[in-house]
Amino acid sequence: MNNLPNEFLERMQQMLGDQYRAFLASYDRPTRAGLRVNTLKRRPEDDACKENADAALPAALFGTDSVPWAPNGYYCEPQTRPGKHPFHEAGVYYMQEPSAMAVAALSGIKPGMRVLDLCAAPGGKSTQIASMLQGEGVLYSNEIHPARARILSQNIERMGIANAIVMNEEPGRLVSRFPLYFDTVVVDAPCSGEGMFRKEEEAIPNWSPDNVRMCAQRQSGILDCAAEMTAAGGTLVYSTCTFAPQENEQNAGLFLMRHPDFEIVDLPGQLGTDFMDKTGLSAGSPDFAAEAGIPDEIRQKLKGCIRLWPHRLEGEGHFLAVFRKSGTGVRRKNSALKPLGDKEALRLWAQFCKETLTEAGAAALETDAGEAGLILFGSELYRIPEAARLDGLRILRPGLHLGTVRKNRFEPSHSLALALTSDMVRCTAEISDPEEEVRGDGRAASAYLRGESLWAQDCARVTGNKGWCLVTNCGYSCGWGKLTGGQIKNHYPKGIRRPY
Repeated sequence: MNNLPNEFLERMQQMLGDQYRAFLASYDRPTRAGLRVNTLKRRPEDDACKENADAALPAALFGTDSVPWAPNGYYCEPQTRPGKHPFHEAGVYYMQEPSAMAVAALSGIKPGMRVLDLCAAPGGKSTQIASMLQGEGVLYSNEIHPARARILSQNIERMGIANAIVMNEEPGRLVSRFPLYFDTVVVDAPCSGEGMFRKEEEAIPNWSPDNVRMCAQRQSGILDCAAEMTAAGGTLVYSTCTFAPQENEQNAGLFLMRHPDFEIVDLPGQLGTDFMDKTGLSAGSPDFAAEAGIPDEIRQKLKGCIRLWPHRLEGEGHFLAVFRKSGTGVRRKNSALKPLGDKEALRLWAQFCKETLTEAGAAALETDAGEAGLILFGSELYRIPEAARLDGLRILRPGLHLGTVRKNRFEPSHSLALALTSDMVRCTAEISDPEEEVRGDGRAASAYLRGESLWAQDCARVTGNKGWCLVTNCGYSCGWGKLTGGQIKNHYPKGIRRPY
C-alpha cells in the first residue's frame, strides 16, 4: 500500500520501533472477514445439543476457525459469500470485523443489565451486546446520524432482538434524561479510522493530523456525557478503530484526570499472560501518553488498556479501555407508564396470540408490566423492554414491533417473526431443501425471499393447516406466510425482497 500518508508512517515508526517493519508488512496481507453467530436465533432442536450447537451450521458453511477473543465469532472466507446466503437475511449471524468483536466480548456485560450503546451504528456491537444479554435486561442503542440510525434499527430487527430501544439522539440530550442510569455505557467513538486503512482505503485521503485532533476532542465530549449516565459501580467501555495515541491512551488518561470517580480495569491482568500471548492482544502503553501532561501514576494504569495490532493477530487495528465507576447504589427507577387503554388493540392482540402462538410463545411475549408493557405508536403495537419515559426523544424503535392494528384484525410484523422460534407458533413451514438441508439455500428458500407464494408440497414440512404461518429455514425463523388451502401467501416485506 503506497498511498499511506507520510506523517502517519513517521508517527507509526516512532510508536512501534523494531515492530514497524512487521506492521508495514501487514498491509500486504489480505484482510480477514468475520461473522458472529447470533445466539438469540436458536432452533428448538438445538436445545438438547451441546452448548455451541447454534454455531455449528454457520461455521460448517463459512469457516470453522474461531476468533479467539470472541465467543461465537468465526473467520470466514469471502468466496463463501455469507452476506448473500438466506441465513444472513434471517439474522442467523452478523458480518463483523474480527477485532471489533473484542469490545463487547471484554466489556463484562451480563444478562439482566441496563446497557447504553451510545454510538451504535451500524449495529455490530449492539447486536453482540444483545446476544450477551440473552433477552434479559434492556439495551438502549443510539446513533446521532439519522441515515445510520435507520440502518442500526434494521439490523436490530434482522437479528430478532426483542429488548432493544433504538434512538437517534445527541449524547448531550440523553444526559438530562438518563443520569446515573446504566450499568454499562459503551462508547465506540467516531475516530480517524487509521485501524481500517487496510480494509477501507477510501478513508486514507480523509486522514490528517488536524482530523486526529478534532476526533480526540469530540471523543472527550462524548466520554464526559457517558460518564454522567453511568450508574455508581457501573462500567464505561471506550473503543476506537485507530492507532493514534491522542484518541486512545491519551484520551483514556485525560478522562481519568477529569473523572477521579472512575478507575481503569486491568484487562490484560484479567485475561492473563498466556491468553494475551496466544491471541496476540497487546497491553496499552504509558509511553503513548507521555506528551499529554498526564501524571505518571495515571499513565502507568494505561497498561490496563488493550490494543489490537494487525501485525500481531488476524484482524484490523483497535483500541479498548474499560473504566469502572466508584460506589454502589440502586439504579434510578423507571418512570411508571399507564396500561394501554386501547381495548380494541388489546383484544386483537390477545386474539392473535390465542390463534397463532403456542402457550410457550404467548408466555415469552408477556411483560412484567402487564398491559403497561404494550404501547401504540399510531396503529403500530410495540412490546417495550422497560417502562421508561421516551417522550421528547427521537425514537426509531421503542422495543419489539409486534404488528399493525387494522380494522377488525391484527397483522404481525416482520420483527415479531424474526424474534420467534418454531416452538412458539402453531403453524410453521420449513423451506429448506430436504436434499440439501445443511445449506438452507434451496429453491423454496430463494422463492420465498423473492416474495413468491409457496405450496405446502414444495416445503420440507408444514405444521398446522391454516392461518399465520412462521416460515423457517433449517429451523431458523425468517418471516411470515399465511396458509390457506395448501398455499402459503408470502408476507416477506417488499422492501427487503431479493431479486434473485
